[in-house]
Amino acid sequence: MSAQAEGARQSQFVFRAAYIARVHTVLALIAFLSALAIGSALHYKKIVKNGVAGYPEEWFPSVSATIGDWYPERNIFQILIALNSGPRLALVLLQYYMHRKSSSSLPGVVMLAGVLRTFSCGGWVYITSTDDHDAHDVLMISYIVLNLPWMFGTIACTPVHHARVRRKRCVIDLFFVSMIPMIYFFIQHKVHRIPGAYTRYSFFEWGLILFDVMFDSAAEQELHAANLEVALGTGLAGAGANDIVVITESTFVAESTTVVAPSVTPVTGEKTVRPPETVSSTAAAASRRMNIVSQFVSDLYLSYIYWSVYTSLTITLFYFSVWELGIAGHELSLLSSVSPILLGIPPFARWCRTRSGRTTLHVLSMVGLAAYKLGSPLHRLFAVSFAAMAVSIGAAVDWTGSDTFYQAIVYSLGFLLSSISKHANHSNNPVWPIVHKQSGGYNKTGIVLACIAILNYASRPSSASFASPHPEKPAPNKPIASGSWLAASVSLGSLLFTLHCLLEDSGTVIAWSWTGYPINGPVPHLHGSLTHVAQALGLLLPLLLSSWSPSGVDALLHPLWFAYGAASAYVMYAYRNWLGYAGGASFAVFLTSVFPAVLCSTAGAATGRVARTLGLAWLLVCVLVVGNVFTVAYAFVPGGEYFRERTGTVLAVQMAGIALAFRWPALSHGAPLRIPALSRRARAAAGSALAVLTVASLLVSLYRWPSVVIKPHRPGPRIARTGIWTVHFGIDNEGRDSQRRMRDLIKEMELDVVGLLETDLHRTVFGGRDLTRVMAEELGFYVDLGPGPNQHTWGAVLLSKFPILESTHHLLPSPHGELAPAIVAVLDMYGTNVTVVVAHNGQEETPLDRELQAIELARIMSSSYPLPVIFLGYVVTKPLASRPAPYEIMVADGRVHDIDEEDWDRWCQYIFYRGLYRTAYARVSRSTITDTELQIGQFILPKHGVNVTDDSRDARYLRSHKEEFAEDHWFPMEYYPERGGRRGHFYHVFDAPLYYKLPEGAVL
Repeated sequence: MSAQAEGARQSQFVFRAAYIARVHTVLALIAFLSALAIGSALHYKKIVKNGVAGYPEEWFPSVSATIGDWYPERNIFQILIALNSGPRLALVLLQYYMHRKSSSSLPGVVMLAGVLRTFSCGGWVYITSTDDHDAHDVLMISYIVLNLPWMFGTIACTPVHHARVRRKRCVIDLFFVSMIPMIYFFIQHKVHRIPGAYTRYSFFEWGLILFDVMFDSAAEQELHAANLEVALGTGLAGAGANDIVVITESTFVAESTTVVAPSVTPVTGEKTVRPPETVSSTAAAASRRMNIVSQFVSDLYLSYIYWSVYTSLTITLFYFSVWELGIAGHELSLLSSVSPILLGIPPFARWCRTRSGRTTLHVLSMVGLAAYKLGSPLHRLFAVSFAAMAVSIGAAVDWTGSDTFYQAIVYSLGFLLSSISKHANHSNNPVWPIVHKQSGGYNKTGIVLACIAILNYASRPSSASFASPHPEKPAPNKPIASGSWLAASVSLGSLLFTLHCLLEDSGTVIAWSWTGYPINGPVPHLHGSLTHVAQALGLLLPLLLSSWSPSGVDALLHPLWFAYGAASAYVMYAYRNWLGYAGGASFAVFLTSVFPAVLCSTAGAATGRVARTLGLAWLLVCVLVVGNVFTVAYAFVPGGEYFRERTGTVLAVQMAGIALAFRWPALSHGAPLRIPALSRRARAAAGSALAVLTVASLLVSLYRWPSVVIKPHRPGPRIARTGIWTVHFGIDNEGRDSQRRMRDLIKEMELDVVGLLETDLHRTVFGGRDLTRVMAEELGFYVDLGPGPNQHTWGAVLLSKFPILESTHHLLPSPHGELAPAIVAVLDMYGTNVTVVVAHNGQEETPLDRELQAIELARIMSSSYPLPVIFLGYVVTKPLASRPAPYEIMVADGRVHDIDEEDWDRWCQYIFYRGLYRTAYARVSRSTITDTELQIGQFILPKHGVNVTDDSRDARYLRSHKEEFAEDHWFPMEYYPERGGRRGHFYHVFDAPLYYKLPEGAVL
């Protein structure tokens, strides 16, 4: 080194790069802790107060209130964060400098995530929730999402031999685990409005901040171990190019490098040029990595398409069964999924296992996606049935190829993705043919993505890392498991149906546990992510076990693990509320964990007999679908009485079928299941996908959180507008999902209380849907889902803009016909407790059932006399009909009034009331939403503590014109027939709403 260079070297200001990380940690902690200390000292009661409660119920402030609401803590915090932005960005660049290598593009991706994470942090710091609540939340969510690639990527880039640093970074586990209780307490605060819940939420929110800072602080040890230095100064002008780098011993990298700022121009003027072959190899390596990622994502999306097409088959065909109220013949389309039996034709089977054959099957599956464009429900059924044939054959080929375990993992992830997409789209799969743009579908987007995925599959090289064309003969490393093909087929079919039945939608196991108000268990649209977390944990088990030992996954076929699954299923079936849901979540862990093992075991047993094994498996699925729906539809099918209310029996059959895959001591199963471990890249891709999907589900729950303040439409005059509507399972006359069309009418009629009937859709034939999602989120309603799918009814739902104080669910006497559900709820209407009953009685064919049901409903309504009551129900009787018809029993024995006994044109739906002033009654045509109209009753509550002053018939039937009331009492004018109505709805029967005067002396 020259003397001139040496002198320049000595004049530099050189310091360890580790100090930058320390400064970053110290500034971050000072910023947050100073804001907390100053805010608590100056504005303690203000920053702990929230929209539910204040001090002393709430006694610890949230992060947002601490850093964004008050001077001077907000300003001091923002100044410190601004000072910390330099060290944070420098830290990102230094870590990239340490981790970069020509063979991997991951450090670059991590650096980009770190930079974006820094900017999003600045966004939620300087745009407070007070300034712009939505922008603040979006930036905060972006920060959390970007933590995924930043944290996991940083760990992946850290050399394996530095276990001390890597263990410290396991604080990432605490970061993401803390989100679960944080979300729980946020729900307790936001939804249930429990005082003190926000304080508990705040502890976990501050915990996230601490874990985030702790994670970044680990970089100090890395930088210290790397002996990395930063030199500042301008005295390097005379230095040679080779004088800038000092080679030293290091446990972290091969060379210790001094980073110089500002940039240096060597005196020699020579440029460091990377050899062309190095540039070429680096580009090729980066291209290979991108190809591998795109291949995995394409495989994942194609598996999602399989589940989307397969689950759309039952809901598309059951449209016809609902309209026929019996077996219509279209049910035979279920057998389209038995198409793997065609693999028994050798030429066809060989063609399906070629690249062109498998690509063709993928292309044919798109017929099911494009079916949404067909206007006729029958044409859509034909298209979906054809697509189901294609995807079933394709799945059979995938599951019995040379990469069965990889395919099992990918299909499991695809199933999870399908459920999350439903969770994000109000319980509808966005690519189902029953939805289109108007009903919440994203069909075109789904088709475009499918085309890209298929193109990727068709064009990938035969030596692709994850999935290659399926060979005509099994590869030598295919998992081998001896055993009966029949047992393997039955176990796979039972498992496929159980997954479809219980986990197609994250809200199904929640609906099994639901008991009403006060809420003592999970809520479907808020806690559905917990089901996805359970599924992810289950899928994580085979991933971990397979990485430890080739026979590790075989442990999931041990009888003890089956005992765990059977116990979980029993708890789910026998118990309710959180305990019942805990059983359901545990059952979800079991089901998803055994799917790869069962699939690999079946693949081994199916060697040489794929057609019969997979064909029988799907045939069993069809049988179980029919048996499951017959437990409720027994009144409409021949022989249905043998299935009546036997969900427990069907569940036991499912478990017995799954049990055949397990290694019972008394049975000979041959050698343990040995599965070749996935490649490191495959495990990394699957693990990353699992983490991303889990966090995405949690973020969906936050995004879908009801933001509308729940309040009645007319609190001033104390009006309660109620409605009853039989919605025909949420499928309109054109075979489309009707949630949004229902929402539009209910919104414009400004209903405060709504009873919806025929709403239990958590079954395979209804797609595992929830009709309340859109209305609860966008209109703001408290929701009682009524008896769950394990109660064998067609369902009843109560929507209320008044708080539901308590509710109970009833199964009305039904000795011959279908079980009749009822919800009995006490609502707080402007300080007055009002009992609301929503019920669906039996059919005309079972008069004894209807009589007994009417007697029970009358008992329920009379038991609360003289307190106010509103009955909204499906009765099946003529007005004023005498006993044993339900009308007289319910009105006389229930001590209630008909909303208008002079309305002779009624048969199914009725509104009864007591203890309120009825001021209006309207009947609104159904358009093409369902087969039943919407009936609306409008009531005014008497002054709190005062009863109805004159309850005589003459006082109740003082008919009036709307002009005699203030406009608050009027129904929407647009629905008068002479004005054309709206979207096919209009006032009918009377062609206008009926209005009634208040009796003299009414105290309001």
